[in-house]
Parts: sequence; structure tokens; C-alpha cells
Amino acid sequence: MGGFKRWLAGAVFVLALTLPLALPAPGAEVDPERIRGPKVRELYMVVVRDPDAAILALERGKLDVLGDLTRPSDIRRLSKDQRFSLSMAPGFHMAQVGFNLRKSPWNFPELRRAAAMVVPRDRLVRELFSGYSAPLATFLPPVSPYCDKGAAAPGLDVEGARALLKKAGWSWDPSGVLVPPKSKQPLPPATILSPTAGVAPTTAELADRIAGALRELGIPVKAEPLDFAAMVQRIDERKFDLYLMAWQLGRDPDSLYSFYHSSMDVRGGYNQTGLKDAEVDRLLEALRYAPGEPSARKAAAEVQRVLADRLPIIPIYTRYSVAAVSRAWSGAVATRAAAADNSWSLLSMAPASGGARPLYWALGDEPKTLNPFTASTATDWQVLGLLYDTLLAVNPNNLSDLPWLARSWKVETLTGAGGPRTRLTFSLRGDVLWQDGTPFTAKDVKATLLFLKKNSIPRYVDAVRDIDSVSIPDDRTVVVTMKNVSYWHLHSIGGLPIFPGPLLARIDDWRSWQPARTPLPGKPGLTELYGTGPFVFREAKAGDFVRFTRNDRFWLIPR
Repeated sequence: MGGFKRWLAGAVFVLALTLPLALPAPGAEVDPERIRGPKVRELYMVVVRDPDAAILALERGKLDVLGDLTRPSDIRRLSKDQRFSLSMAPGFHMAQVGFNLRKSPWNFPELRRAAAMVVPRDRLVRELFSGYSAPLATFLPPVSPYCDKGAAAPGLDVEGARALLKKAGWSWDPSGVLVPPKSKQPLPPATILSPTAGVAPTTAELADRIAGALRELGIPVKAEPLDFAAMVQRIDERKFDLYLMAWQLGRDPDSLYSFYHSSMDVRGGYNQTGLKDAEVDRLLEALRYAPGEPSARKAAAEVQRVLADRLPIIPIYTRYSVAAVSRAWSGAVATRAAAADNSWSLLSMAPASGGARPLYWALGDEPKTLNPFTASTATDWQVLGLLYDTLLAVNPNNLSDLPWLARSWKVETLTGAGGPRTRLTFSLRGDVLWQDGTPFTAKDVKATLLFLKKNSIPRYVDAVRDIDSVSIPDDRTVVVTMKNVSYWHLHSIGGLPIFPGPLLARIDDWRSWQPARTPLPGKPGLTELYGTGPFVFREAKAGDFVRFTRNDRFWLIPR
């Protein structure tokens, strides 16, 4: 289960909320080792961009699972309908305004700080989300055990923001627009990119209100809503002033390295703001190569304090994960750590009564791409995560490691002339087949790791750059030796999707590869978009749906 509904990181933390309706108590624990499936024979991931249309489709039986519910009115409405079961869990969600530090005026640190001081995040979140989200000022969500709550962006202080700018030499022209120090020209008009109201109404309104707050300070900003794919492309190409974007973070604080290390400022890389700071880099490297949990926690806290000073972003809010599931289906997995719209549910759900029928699962947007090497959005990986598996999975109860393609593993520290290094040994399952019927072996894992490293693919480069060697003593054993020691190497390697080795050998250009449109030679009905995962890709109809059938060869299906 490679990337679907990315499992959120850290210790389980249940937030006590005073809500204007009665949602179910957090889900009971499930035993993931007892789950067998999938039982779903046919799956449609239905593209429904408009939230109103999604609610109507659920109520009319055109959808069975609707996740990422954000509007309070929708949650209240569905909670009163006995046809649906609602689940809620604290999320590692983080919405933020990012600055493009590569260009003026966003490279002025005092302007970024002043901007953060005029955004009324508490009021905006209260008015737009009615208690289903929380204002966020930190660089990791508070649910993360690595979050340093003392390292926060400044709170609301409009007069303080103006005083800060005056002290730094800023002034205002007669129309109230800011003029930079040692300049006679006011700031030029700028935009803050956001998704459209049709796809993300609260985000679009939030962007508009934030732009209004910045204009009050004298920063001539207006919201520029875009189709999400177009927005991501603009950000990837670094053609923006500011953006408002939400992230679903992983269970480790490695997002800090991905978002803020200077080496990650490449086309398509996650350092979207372009922060280049020697002290930040040094602390992020200390975090990345921490030999154990105590040193990792120390480095994470230190880098968050520096980020609170540099302010490449303005944290805005974090929200809870709320999902609705039709009671026509049983077996959805909802725990204290995850709402029901997760990959474990897809393995265990079955019709509550009657014969087999398709499952209709909502996609909030069109996948940007079905190329797993260029895919970067959550929507892309909602689809791709059903096809590809990883060596390790994540326990839905407490987010700990579980065996998956690897039935066991060993972590060792080697010593020698080159200094200490981490060695990972994975023992693989022997009952896994690719969807084309060929056996999954250690050769596929080695081919995947070497392909990703050789091509320096931005999405994966952070995970594989420190690989020194990969050896396969036999078809069921993979030994990965790293160049250094890190507490995080196990998750970096164990969390990668694994691809078929023979297929990788045929790919000439990973950027332009279109696996969903390329038939697999000698395998009627299959394309090059295949893996070991629980579902087989069948077709994608633009703007409508992505269709899958059950992978009858999947190793968790009882024989």
C-alpha cells in the first residue's frame, strides 16, 4: 500500500473538541494482521471537484466513501443522516502561505514577518471552519511529537507590523502602498495562488481574506485562483509570488528537510519557497543524520526555532480528518489515528448485504499525472498507492511499523575506515506476485533503488541519495548499505514504492513515460501501470473516474 492516504506521522494524539454535533467516538483498535482482502471486486475513484456535487452524489447513492470533509455545514448535514457513518481523527494536515524568496520583495525578512503579524488566523479559522480546524503557528502540526510549540510564527499585531517596517526603513506612498528601503518605487502588484472555489471553497475564500489583510498593510496582493494542476505547475516552475497550499505530512519530521533544505530547491522539488540558509541547512542535516531518537528530537526543535525567525512561510491552520461512509458497506477501518478514508478500509470493506457491487470512492480532483516518477499531489497518490506496495506498512492504530513486502528487517550500524554507516537487511515475503503474474523478488527492490538513485528523481532523491550499495544474497533478501548513519534511513527506504525491475529496464525517459497509455506486451488488459498492490488499473476517463479491478493475485486474499 504505497501512497494512498499517506499515513500521518507521530504518536497517537486525540484532541478533545467541543463540536456543534455528535460525531462518533474515535474508532476502536483493529488488528491489521487479521485483515484479508480486498473484497471489493471493482472500484471507481470518481472525480467530483465541486463539494456540493459530492454531497449530493453521496446522498443519491452515486458515492460510497467521501473523505476530506471540511465544511461545517456538510459535516452537520451528513451526521444527521442515518445512512452514513462519520469518522474523525486528528490530522497531520498543514495549510500555509509560502513566499517566493528568490525574488523581491519577499526576500526582505522584515516584510515576511510583518505579513505574518497582520494575518488574523484565529478569526479566519473560527469563521471559516467553525471548530473543525485549529489555527496553526508552528512548523509541524501540534499532533506531531516533534512539534516545538515554542517555535511559532508571530501572532496578530497590526501596529507592531507597521512599526517593524518603519524601523527597517520602509515607507508608504500616498495611496498606502509600501515602498522598500532606499527606493522611490512602491511595491508592484502581486498574487497569492490558490485552488478555485469550485474545488476548495474554504481555501479560496481564505486566500482572498489573507490577501485583504496584506493589502491593509500596504502589500498590493490579490488572490489568483487556479485549477490545482495549473497551480502546482506554476509553483514547480517557481513562477509565483505567494501561494496558499495544504499538505498532508508524513509520520516523521522529514518534511522539514524536504521543504527547507537548499538542495531541495530544484524544479519539482519540495523547497518551493527557495529558502537558502546555511544555519537551516546545518540543522536539517543534523536532523537527517541523527543517529537516534534523542538527537533527532533535539535537531528538530532547533531547526523549528530558526525557521520561526526566518519565516519562509506563514502557517495558517491544521484540520481534522473527517470521512463519511455509506452504511451499505461494512468493514471500514476507523481508528484513533485515522478516519475511514484510508487504504486499510479498501482492503476490508465489503457490501453489507446482497451480492457484489462496485465501490464508488470520491476523488476531490483530477489526478495531475499517472506517472509515479513525476506524481506529487495527494490525488495522484490516492490512485497510484493502490497499485504499488512498499517494504513496510504503517499500523492504523498507533502508526508503528508493520511488515508488508518485507516480512522482517534488521537495522545495524557498521564501523570502519569510512566512518559509521547504517545497514538495512530486508527479508522479503515469498508469496507476492506482480500483477502480470511474475514473482516479486529482491531483484525488483534492487532495480527500484538503483533506478531512483541513478536518475535523481526529485520526488525520491531525498530518500535514496545516501545509498552506498544494494546487494541481494538471494531472491528473498535485500541488503541496503547507506553512506552514513541516520535514525530515518529505515523509513526512507522502507516507505518507497517498489516497481517491476524488467519494466524499469525498458524506460528510456522517466519524465515523459506514460504508463497508463502503454499496453504491457503479451498481457492483454494490462498497461505498464502495474505493481503488486491490491488493485489493478483498468482505465482513466478524464474528468470522470479512474476504474480498477481487484488484483486476484494479491497476497492478502485468502487462497
